Amino acid sequence: MLLEDKERLKYSIGGLLYAPGMSRKVPQKIRDGAFPALTSLAFCLEDTIQDDCLEEAELVLKEVLGELSEIDEKIRPLVFVRIRTPEHMKHIISLYKEYDDVITGYLLPKFDLSNMDEYVSLVSEVNRSKSHDQKVTYIMPILETKMIADVATRVGTLIKIKETLDTIKDYVLNIRVGGNDFCNLYGVRRIANQTIYDIGVIRDIFVDIINIFASDYVVSGPVWEYFGAVQDGIWDKGLRRELELDRLNGFIGKTAIHPTQLPIIYESLKVRKSDYNDAMKILGWDKGPLGVAKSESGNRMNEVKVHTKWAKKISILADIYGVKDE
Repeated sequence: MLLEDKERLKYSIGGLLYAPGMSRKVPQKIRDGAFPALTSLAFCLEDTIQDDCLEEAELVLKEVLGELSEIDEKIRPLVFVRIRTPEHMKHIISLYKEYDDVITGYLLPKFDLSNMDEYVSLVSEVNRSKSHDQKVTYIMPILETKMIADVATRVGTLIKIKETLDTIKDYVLNIRVGGNDFCNLYGVRRIANQTIYDIGVIRDIFVDIINIFASDYVVSGPVWEYFGAVQDGIWDKGLRRELELDRLNGFIGKTAIHPTQLPIIYESLKVRKSDYNDAMKILGWDKGPLGVAKSESGNRMNEVKVHTKWAKKISILADIYGVKDE
């Protein structure tokens, strides 16, 4: 089983563009460069597909995966499939077995105590059965159910989920959150000049998820549901503001529902030059008696004992997405 550089891979998801499983035109659009800043792609076989059309969607997606397999890996994004249940995942893995090298992993919706053991068992079995020259099958659980939202059960539930995922940590690429699903539980919705953090009950859920998972996993930010054919200073301004708060609160990357969102998400992942300079200074620290020094700009403190983890993250993000001026 081939273990990729997961430390880099987990930060490479960037803006995960969702597409219904029946999106036949995607391969050609990738060849044409129609998706600027595309880093990863999720084909959905869950909410975007009606139940009575699922079998048709599965067959269409199989054809699409075949076309994607013919695209040079240098321009092909990371590919994920969003399945429905553990049973459905087992079926899909078998159905798409010949394209295992194209599929980076699977999105597991509504992941909680009710299904986590089945998923973990399946993922372990799938990866144990691989030969040494086959790629790892990764998962990205999506936390979005009432069991997780409910303040009475939330922390205990999240701790149990993390303890279970820790047993297969090598196969967990990202933790994702279902912002719209949580909003739906309370009948709330943000408008384009608000952010998810303005909704107190949702913000509190996110804080607990970050608190429990972000020290060991990359946690990706929720979908921004506004878009347009061009940037109009409204939906894009709102997205930029939410991305800034995502990053500040510990989220890395974001789910995208429209290609015009991708360049904005990509730009948000670029590292500020001052952060990059400080990170390099911390990672190359002189082994002298002092563990603290002024930043290159002279206006903030760098402390090697408390900023090394941050510096490593900054270094990886800069390598993937680049460095931007202040």
